[in-house]
Amino acid sequence: MNAHSLARFPNGVYSRAAPIRSQQSKENSIGVAIEGHNLNFSFASRQAKAVPILRDCSLRIPCGQFWMLLGPNGCGKSTLLKILAGLLNPTSGTLYVKVPKTFVFQNPDHQVVMPTVEADVAFGLGKFNLTRDEVRSRVSRALQAVGMSEYMQRSVQTLSGGQKQRVAIAGALAEACKVLLMDELTTFLDESDQVGVIKAVRNSVYTSSADVTALWVTHRLEELEYADGAIYMEDGKVVKHGDATSIRSFIEASFSPEGIRSGKVKQPKNLLVSSCIQMKELHHFPLVKNM
Repeated sequence: MNAHSLARFPNGVYSRAAPIRSQQSKENSIGVAIEGHNLNFSFASRQAKAVPILRDCSLRIPCGQFWMLLGPNGCGKSTLLKILAGLLNPTSGTLYVKVPKTFVFQNPDHQVVMPTVEADVAFGLGKFNLTRDEVRSRVSRALQAVGMSEYMQRSVQTLSGGQKQRVAIAGALAEACKVLLMDELTTFLDESDQVGVIKAVRNSVYTSSADVTALWVTHRLEELEYADGAIYMEDGKVVKHGDATSIRSFIEASFSPEGIRSGKVKQPKNLLVSSCIQMKELHHFPLVKNM
């Protein structure tokens, strides 16, 4: 787990975002892992004009759940995730994210730096002044949570992309991270690895005694099968926020051919969700089975 792939933040609390610097307080909402109100983000163009990326985005994610953030390419979901991680400062709005938190990037080859799985998962534990037995215990529990216990002594170079992602997630769990922020982890993976990583994240959330919460950015509609809740974005705005079943029903209804022909909704652009719905009509929609 290197500095380019995993960013961990031990001191994040409530902050009122400002263009340059955010103010902080120690308030918290009981049972809430992530909460944002009226978040905006923009950047200055070459003509010195403000280009809005996020517009009044509000969201609330409970502790101990697995949520997904999805929408068309360019809708702002990765930008929003980076703001939640503290990698970007919003232009305005209020934000709380439980700590410690971890950001896991897309490319599985950037997730590991140590020669073996065990050493890599233990890599970040040196700062905690733990005994060897405590380190081994944390590593063992973390690998068990992501289904990688039998790979403990394996060289990381022999792992598949999905297995590397699971090792990266195990490293975050070993450090007792409360919030996992993941940006399209299945982008570079084959189908079997995709399912393995999703199951690993879901299992990590459901089996943890520490109320781990996960937010997963995706544009794959079928991945909602594994989520407790979801947030759907378009054009820099949060359009729909709720349980995964209602979000999926909303997307399918909105972007059905009937909905588009009726003029009630616009034809989506660059949206894999839309292509999946079209594939479903041709009886080729690749739904992931429940666990």
